[in-house]
Formats: sequence, structure tokens, C-alpha cells
Amino acid sequence: MLPHTRHILLAIAAAVVVPNAHAQLVKLGPGAFTPLATAITFDEAGRHISDVNPVYDFTGVPGIGNVTVSFAGAFTGQSVVGSPVRTLAGNPSGPLSLNTATITYISGDPDVPSAPVLSGSPQYNGPIVMLFSHPVAAVGLQGGYFNAVGGTSITAYDANGNPLGTLANSQTGLEFFGLADASGNNVISGLAFYITGSEPFGFDIDDVTFGSRAAVNLPASPVPEPSTVALLATGLAVVGVAVRRRPAMRRRA
Repeated sequence: MLPHTRHILLAIAAAVVVPNAHAQLVKLGPGAFTPLATAITFDEAGRHISDVNPVYDFTGVPGIGNVTVSFAGAFTGQSVVGSPVRTLAGNPSGPLSLNTATITYISGDPDVPSAPVLSGSPQYNGPIVMLFSHPVAAVGLQGGYFNAVGGTSITAYDANGNPLGTLANSQTGLEFFGLADASGNNVISGLAFYITGSEPFGFDIDDVTFGSRAAVNLPASPVPEPSTVALLATGLAVVGVAVRRRPAMRRRA
């Protein structure tokens, strides 16, 4: 093997996010959540103190108890890099916590009928992370409006900052993302949603849903999500690519 080839392969290996060997995540559809699931729509009057990095407190969540859900642009140990597209660099440090110097904020989006939504910074082109004060078994959310397939990824983490698995968007427009531990255990402590490929006009999120095993109908024979790819390497490559500024209205695919 040529020396320079070996160096390239080592660099790629260092960037791969390895799934947690003790967790097995499965993909969920929007109909998987039961009425016991808890929801955040970003228009809950009086529930959050600020529209910047909002925080939501819930009491008596079935199978979990009291839960605080907090948002920011990165976890502690990560940084937000690139311009104008912003992506995540580095892995979270443990225990999982928010890098509150990074920003998300509640915003409008003319392409999302259910707005308001939560956006990263700059608007639609920055990452979004969420932290649960108590681990949950399943999380779902709506992401979009996507103009490219496979350009935006969502990664789940445990309480120590270890990655549990990753999904990429599989369609344009609006898409539901759902993840659960195959065992039904409460193991998901955080999610990161960020651009890892070509996404001309960015994204935001809405209608976050979460809960314990009681809040989700797991498939009888759950199919594990595939191993995570080298997202960091892909994301850093995106940083150097110039993209157009997102207009007031995007062209729907």
C-alpha cells in the first residue's frame, strides 16, 4: 500500500462514527407512536422562556417521569464549522451536554405548513441538537424542507455521548424521522440533526415526539439501522462547497 493511500484510509477511519455495541436502533414510521407519546410543536405558549435555544419541561411522562428537553446547535465537545453551510465537527464529550454557545431558534418557514419550526443558525443552514435530561426509548420528528436526498443526517447518542446510530433523509420535501432502541429500553439521551452532503437550501425541524416503550409500537421483528458512515469526513467536505443563499420561498422538487 502506498504511504499516501494509507494516510487517507487512516483519516477516513478516524472520522467514522461507530455505533454503540450495546444498542440496536430501529427506524420508526410516524404511525409508530401511541397517544402516550409527548410532543413539542414549538408553538406551546408559555412553556419555554426564550425562542433562542428553547427548553421544555414535562412532568409525569409515562415510563420516564419528569423530563427536560433542551436545544442548541452542538453538544459539548463539538463545534459548528463552515460557511455558509454549517455542520458539526468532533464528537460529544461525556456525559452528554449542550454547547450553549451555539444557537437554535424558533422561526417561521413558508414551506412548512405546521410552522413555527426550530432552525439552526444561520437560518436553515445550521445544525440542531436536542438533549433529554432522562434517556428515552424513542424519538421522532419532522425534518425538511429538503431539496436533495441523503444530504442531511440525524444521529442518536447515549448519556455518555456515544453514537447509537444514524439516518439520512431518503426523500425531498418534508420527511418524518423516527428512532427507537430495539429492546424498548430508555437509552437515547440526545439527537443531532445536521447537513452532511449536498442540501442547497437547508432544513429545520418540527413536531418532535418522544417517550418510553409505552409510547411506541415497535415492529414484531425490528430491522436494525445500518452501521453509521463516515459522516464527519463528508460533513467537512461540504463546508468548502459554496451554496446559494436560501430564498424566501424554495423551489419544490
